[in-house]
Amino acid sequence: MSQFIHSLPDSILLVLLFVPPLLLALIAAFIVARQKGKIGKLEQLVLRKSDDLAAEREKREALLANFLPKITAGEIMAKGKAAKAKYNFVTVLFSDIQGFTKIAEEMNPEVLIDELDKFFFHFDSVVEKYGIEKIKTIGDAYMCAGGIPGKNRTNPVEVILAALEMRTYMSGLKESSILEGMKYWDIRIGIHTGPVVAGVVGQKKLSFDIWGDTVNIASRMESSGEGGKINISGTTYEFVKDFFDAEYRGRMPVKYKGDLEMYFVQGIKPDLCGPDGSPNEKFLTRMRLLRILDLEEMVIRMFEEDAPPSLYFHNASLVRNICNQVDLLATAQQLPEEDLVNLKSAAVFLLAGYVSDYSKPMDGALILLEKKLPEFGFSAANVEAARQLIENSFTDRYYSLSDRILHDSLYDYLGRVDYIRLTDRLFREMSEFGWKCDRKAWLEIQRKFLAEHDFLTDTAKMLRSVPAEEQVKALSVYES
Repeated sequence: MSQFIHSLPDSILLVLLFVPPLLLALIAAFIVARQKGKIGKLEQLVLRKSDDLAAEREKREALLANFLPKITAGEIMAKGKAAKAKYNFVTVLFSDIQGFTKIAEEMNPEVLIDELDKFFFHFDSVVEKYGIEKIKTIGDAYMCAGGIPGKNRTNPVEVILAALEMRTYMSGLKESSILEGMKYWDIRIGIHTGPVVAGVVGQKKLSFDIWGDTVNIASRMESSGEGGKINISGTTYEFVKDFFDAEYRGRMPVKYKGDLEMYFVQGIKPDLCGPDGSPNEKFLTRMRLLRILDLEEMVIRMFEEDAPPSLYFHNASLVRNICNQVDLLATAQQLPEEDLVNLKSAAVFLLAGYVSDYSKPMDGALILLEKKLPEFGFSAANVEAARQLIENSFTDRYYSLSDRILHDSLYDYLGRVDYIRLTDRLFREMSEFGWKCDRKAWLEIQRKFLAEHDFLTDTAKMLRSVPAEEQVKALSVYES
């Protein structure tokens, strides 16, 4: 009340001196309530305007997302422009209609456009299904690329899966047209893998495009192919030969490129597909093994960019070593592929929790694992199996061969020549995170651990470089 009265002009204050206190209080309450009403209306107006602006922003983002990659659209919305970038591992697909020029001369223009629209609409759904980026259409040509803007190692396989679906769709239309005595469309597809530069061109009419020799060679693969076939380069073949059967065409002349190796993709390997020719569980398992390499790269980058500098032991180097040892031991122990997927997933995320919460590393590892595995196409069963392996590792329970391999990979450093250096790093790290122990007591703990510890797989025992007794002696020398 006093603040309200002091805010009034002096002339009004003079008048108010002769007003009874009760009436004065009523007048003041009335004025304050009226002011609050005005403020409330103003707040509502501001909120409405904010909602309108948010809705307009969402519309702009949705419009940009229709013809630009989501990441690129977000960059433009945030910065007003998008930088061009080089991608080292991209698979580019070109397709066109064989004999299109002749077909166009003989067909009604409206029917022609409707047919092309129908084909491209289906192709759009296929590339979206496999996470491939549509680049553009030019006349009867359709161009797309895998591995941009989200980088991955699976893009050669995914692009060929998309190409097979495109070919199957066009083959079905061809068979129907032949039965009805109508003219048919036959598609040629060319694919090549390599580096590209990608970015947005234009100012008023923005478009996402890619450039480079890889694009040119993919175009040559298409023009050097045949109707109803998928022609891939020798480079692409090397990345997909474990997934698909292909017919070697030899070295074929390519304009401005000399002779290049080419293959016609026939289909998915018989043991990797179901009765209808689609990928089976074994195929998906191999794909997940490739995706684990992307996950490993992601976690290592997280350690390098986000980890506290005091993680001297639980760092990117240890993650790499664990993953490498898992590969080595699993191969030697002949672990089945389906178990290897879960084991490698657990190995990648095993130490990730140290970055977010050093006091609860297992919890942090499981949170990240449960978030990222589904995003990379892993099943709920994969998530649960990898989760169990991590829990067993942190609680020293080793029931399965996978448990034992993960244990031996984690403690591989105990049998290495750099053990002293690594155990010193672990001591420094734990000390900085609040562990109260002097060096003498630490060394005694390490002696006891070396005496009681043993590797759990025959391969790890065989590969041990330095026996436990020698490591104990080394600790004594280090102490002195």
